[in-house]
Amino acid sequence: MAFKVKKDTIIGDILDADRDTAPYFLEMGMHCLGCPSSRGETVEQACAVHGIDADELVEKLNAHFGN
Repeated sequence: MAFKVKKDTIIGDILDADRDTAPYFLEMGMHCLGCPSSRGETVEQACAVHGIDADELVEKLNAHFGN
């Protein structure tokens, strides 16, 4: 079963599942991926801070994971 990303998925869990997802976060301006606070945020929280559409990012990440 492939990893499924939702808006409430924790960023650290996504990165742990596949480090190759880091560019998706870097692309949105989230350059502090190693920071414990950023790894503990949900996709929705991070998108809100960075002015990004959470649904769009979830779609990209799920496409990456093959969902």
